[in-house]
Amino acid sequence: MRRFWFLLLVLLLGVGGKAWAHFQLLIPSNEIVTVNDGRSVELFLSFTHPMEGGPNMEMARPEAFGVFVRGQKYDLLNTLKMIKIPVYPKWHPEAAKEKGTATAWKAVYKFRRPGDHIFYVVPKPYFEPAEEKFILQITKVVVNAFGAEEGWDSPVGLKAEIIPLTRPYGVWEGNTFQGLVLINGKPAPNLEVEVEYYNKDGRAHAPKDPFVTQVIKTDENGVFTYTIPWAGWWGFSALGEGGTLKKDGKSYPVELDAVIWIKAYPIPKGVK
Repeated sequence: MRRFWFLLLVLLLGVGGKAWAHFQLLIPSNEIVTVNDGRSVELFLSFTHPMEGGPNMEMARPEAFGVFVRGQKYDLLNTLKMIKIPVYPKWHPEAAKEKGTATAWKAVYKFRRPGDHIFYVVPKPYFEPAEEKFILQITKVVVNAFGAEEGWDSPVGLKAEIIPLTRPYGVWEGNTFQGLVLINGKPAPNLEVEVEYYNKDGRAHAPKDPFVTQVIKTDENGVFTYTIPWAGWWGFSALGEGGTLKKDGKSYPVELDAVIWIKAYPIPKGVK
């Protein structure tokens, strides 16, 4: 588990710090679009530690960005616009000391047809010096448009992806989410899956480090199960292996992760 090795490195170096899980964000402004909502959605992409609110890391221009709808991929890479975001949000204790910015991306997509739209991003591999490895997180999010609930469980054909077995929208807090992890098109048994809340406003506080990242595993069929404790955006990252890449003449392993984001809604007031 990469968090263990990073903690060990911190102890050996004799310095303070926490181990955070990396997550590629792909967050839409709306995951259920009706006619009354308009026909567009804005998508936000960054590479960060979502539960802890940072640090946000530099995100290079992705290798691929697109949408899969009705069995067809559409390239959206040219719609991405680079933006700068604070390394830490205003609510974070480190924000007063760290005034820098990090590169993130956004895009606007206009819906032309009803149905489930699977947005995906293939980022450039990120080299993590502390762990001596590259991290490649291929990420998806599903947006339903105009009420046609078809296609949310379709494979996109990515090198690593999570196929939702629970419809990934219209989810209440307390619902159980299941996903099938595919690495190179095949079910991936016995993989660790890291789960984190997107703590955008800093309202969630972990009492101790193990609460920051929840850890579950896929079963013998490559399926994982998780019950969502409270409302908001939740990311699931299945940690796979993706060969090696070279940096400065040396080969390093590639952690090939499949990531999906889903949003849960609060239970209505008065419901027990």
